[in-house]
Amino acid sequence: MRDRPIHVSLVAFPDAVVSTLTGIYDVLNSFGMLKGFHASIPPEPPFTIEIVGQEAPEVMLASGIPVRVHKRCDEVDRTDIIIAPSVILEDGCWRHGRYPELTAWIDSMHRQGALLCSACSGVFLLAETGAFDGREVTVHWGYDAAFRQAYPRIPVFPEKVLLVSGDANELVSSGAAMTWHDLVLYLIARYVGNSAAQAVARFFALQWHHDGVTPYVVFKGRTDHRDAAIREVQDWLATKFSVASPVEEMMRRSGLAERTLTRRFKAATGLSPLAYVQRLRIESAKRLLEDNKLPIDEIAWRCGYEDPAFFRRLFKRTTGMAPGSFRKRFSIPEFTMALPGTE
Repeated sequence: MRDRPIHVSLVAFPDAVVSTLTGIYDVLNSFGMLKGFHASIPPEPPFTIEIVGQEAPEVMLASGIPVRVHKRCDEVDRTDIIIAPSVILEDGCWRHGRYPELTAWIDSMHRQGALLCSACSGVFLLAETGAFDGREVTVHWGYDAAFRQAYPRIPVFPEKVLLVSGDANELVSSGAAMTWHDLVLYLIARYVGNSAAQAVARFFALQWHHDGVTPYVVFKGRTDHRDAAIREVQDWLATKFSVASPVEEMMRRSGLAERTLTRRFKAATGLSPLAYVQRLRIESAKRLLEDNKLPIDEIAWRCGYEDPAFFRRLFKRTTGMAPGSFRKRFSIPEFTMALPGTE
């Protein structure tokens, strides 16, 4: 048993968003309120949480909301866990060296044994320390390219919900936005126990993202290349992906032989022509499943698949969910249909 609460430093800085920061704070700070809710909840709060920043007494977050900073980082000489909340990247890029004092403090605390945790895109800040170099991380799928550009030495897997790495499992990253639920539940399970994590999840209706974040990912083909012929084919595919024999049509339109088309297309987009078409078709199917009640076989046909069984297998392999399960998860709930102004 620990003789003191686990000290958590929740980092506030101008690129951070308020929802993730305050959500994590409230959940980890809730044990006093949860006393008696379940036998697994300890009698004394297991965590002490402070909001730490480079400046005090408050910081204006990217959300446009000021947050009170309990302590400047140079006033904290010991902490057990550092959590960086989600960030919004200005112009889609991370600016290195913006928070030198904060980065130096995080690095110092990590060298003393602190766990480094990122919620979603908060890993951009933590990666400034170099602690994640060569270590696997996850990040919001929308910031995947930006992270690879900013930190080419860090392997990134945006499809993962949570990744724990480091020699002492001291580097923790969570993926897309709401996977901060998984992060806080992981920390509770690690330091308080699995039963306590499940009790907290039930109380707040937090979700473990068992299906991963792949179903949430929106496919957008790479266009940041200079191959004009391939870009022209991509523009055509954006609306014609359901045609029969798409690769043959791509060859005809580009004037390229199949081997040349395949080589240049993969070099430009990272995918083969057929794999690219499949991703466009599945993305269209996802939107149809979300928006209406068309039979799944009809959706398969509209997206270019004559064999519904093949479509179902491909959809599950691509998204991690069967079409019916995807529709149940992502379609608008029926109870909203009774609300004024909804159709």
